[in-house]
Amino acid sequence: MSRHLRLSLCAALLAGTALTSTQAADLPSAKTAPILTQWSPWMIRGRALFVIPQESAKLKLGGAPILGGDVDISNSVVPELDITYFFTRNIAVELVLGVTPHNVKGSGTLAGARIGSAWLLPPTLMLQYHFTDLGAFKPYVGVGVNYTVFFNEKAKGGFTNFDLKDSFGLALQVGFDYMIDKNWGINFDVKKVFLEPKVKVNNGLITGKVKIDPWMIGTGVTYRF
Repeated sequence: MSRHLRLSLCAALLAGTALTSTQAADLPSAKTAPILTQWSPWMIRGRALFVIPQESAKLKLGGAPILGGDVDISNSVVPELDITYFFTRNIAVELVLGVTPHNVKGSGTLAGARIGSAWLLPPTLMLQYHFTDLGAFKPYVGVGVNYTVFFNEKAKGGFTNFDLKDSFGLALQVGFDYMIDKNWGINFDVKKVFLEPKVKVNNGLITGKVKIDPWMIGTGVTYRF
């Protein structure tokens, strides 16, 4: 074999080795390949909830308006649980669960009268939009419907009967989650519920509507699955 032929073969072998090394370097390494985490659509929150009614009433005694007659409804602080399901990273529905106790007294021309007490079960279903481009800070807004069930109603102050009728109401919401890590965060949430049930006292001797319209202010812990 001539000297020139040997040199040509060596050059070809060196070029092939360099090309193979370059192609291998371009291939992704199994050790450095990104690991894709599975996105979960579920979130739960536990909150301490402050319920602050913005009450007023239109009452009648035997069919005649009680001029200046109004009511005063106590505030309440209760635990609350909500469950959220995300259809997309921005659109979600939230179911809010909890119960709240309240006392009802007269005000205005009924001032000093103890009327009754009741427990409220107000499940609320919210359709939400979540903003996702602000890092750990994740604000949201919502609109939904509330259905309040009144139970364990008790008449007080000499009245013999106190009855509030279950009713629907519109609910509006604004809040945020601040995520500490991918699972845990803190939450602050404000809802306004528009609620105006019918009321009967002493088996219909006193009738009317009570506008409750509570602010519901909650703070607590978020867990994202």
